[in-house]
Amino acid sequence: MVEADARRMVVALGGNAISSSDHSGDIDSQFAACRLSARHVADLVCAGHHVLLTHGNGPQVGATL
Repeated sequence: MVEADARRMVVALGGNAISSSDHSGDIDSQFAACRLSARHVADLVCAGHHVLLTHGNGPQVGATL
């Protein structure tokens, strides 16, 4: 059940959220960027929001394939 004052939101994590600011693209940089993004999502949850996460199938998926 969703509280009346809680907000529902969709957060799409993809290319920009997973790429480092220097766009190096290596896996360590991607993990670091994901940790930073996850902290922001955790802040939303701690503030009482109901968050649905999705991935935008960014360039990282294409590079892996």
